Parts: sequence; structure tokens; C-alpha cells
Amino acid sequence: MAAPHDGPWLDASAGRLVRPYTVSGGRTRPTAQLDLLTQVMATGGPVIGYLGPEHTEALGLCTAPTSVAEIAAQLKLPAVVTKVLLSDLVDCGALTLRAPDFYHNPTDRSLLEAVLDGLRRQL
Repeated sequence: MAAPHDGPWLDASAGRLVRPYTVSGGRTRPTAQLDLLTQVMATGGPVIGYLGPEHTEALGLCTAPTSVAEIAAQLKLPAVVTKVLLSDLVDCGALTLRAPDFYHNPTDRSLLEAVLDGLRRQL
């Protein structure tokens, strides 16, 4: 991991200078059950252990309940890497999780028809 004086993690023309899986230490499986709709929020408690810059940035995005998908988009990281970072924060007590209140069946015909109708109105 680069020291603060080694320069930025992002370069305007080259993009991310560190491979995403380097951020998670090569781990691809989070320890907490997270999906893209899971809401996470900072506990405000003390953080135990070392946090990398991406952990700190993710924690800063969680001042209000925020979905895993939104955090991944803000961090510009793949969802699986974001889930690993967030599960690290859950494990150290910095975040709490809340599963979505409901799930829609993604193959539910009425839901798909409503989405299609909405798209047609936009065209």
C-alpha cells in the first residue's frame, strides 16, 4: 500500500492506479451477508483496527442509510470489492446493516410489464 506522499490513488488520464482486488487484499467473499439493496449506516462508534483509504471513504458515504450499490458507484469499485470493504467495516463495528424491507421477484411478469411500459413512455 502506498504511503500518503507517494501520490494519488487516481490519475485523471489513467484512472485507478491500484487494481480493485488489491483494495480488498485479494478477497472476493465478504464475511457479512450483503446484496446490492442492503442498506448500511455508520454506527458512529470507534473503529477498531486499520482502515485503508477506501474503507475510510466508504465509511464517509454511510452517514445516512445508503445501499451497497450506491456506495459501489460512488467508490467506482466493483460490487464484490465494495461488499468486502463494507463487511470489514461491519466486522469492526463501524457499520450496521439493514436488509431491504421487501424483495420483488425479478421475473415477476407484472413488474417487467410495468418497467417496459415506463420505458416506452420515455421514448
